Amino acid sequence: MSSLTLAAAEEIIEAATRRARAVGKAVSVAVVDAGGFPVAVRRADGARPLTPDIARAKAYTAAVMQRPGTMLKKWQESQPVFFAQLSQLPGAAMPIMAAEGSVTIKKDGEIIGGLGIAGGTADEDQTIADEVLASLGYELEFAAWGVAGGPAGPGKDA
Repeated sequence: MSSLTLAAAEEIIEAATRRARAVGKAVSVAVVDAGGFPVAVRRADGARPLTPDIARAKAYTAAVMQRPGTMLKKWQESQPVFFAQLSQLPGAAMPIMAAEGSVTIKKDGEIIGGLGIAGGTADEDQTIADEVLASLGYELEFAAWGVAGGPAGPGKDA
């Protein structure tokens, strides 16, 4: 069983912060373990004050729902009351946010955490997350919800 170490979380955060800076964005980046518990959070100089909380909620969602936020969007749109209630459950540590920039961290076929990025546009947050995880050797393919067969890639319908 793999686990997400502090060193790995810091590597992800450093790469994401560097990538965001390269495209002129000040972002907050959060990495959580498979249970949704924070491992590391960083708010870059100039990032808006609420972005660390948004990044944490995105990372939490990707970890506990075990799918990237982009895969959860259609489900959330089709069942908004269900998704609103998820955040109200006694064990829910953070709101569930089916959004871009919410990416499940997967290695050797195992979900080991979640990454949340907030501060750019939705597309920028997602691109930074995908590029950083791919560059560090993490997997970005996830089976579609309720569909037998091949995986659905980032941004594909679930």
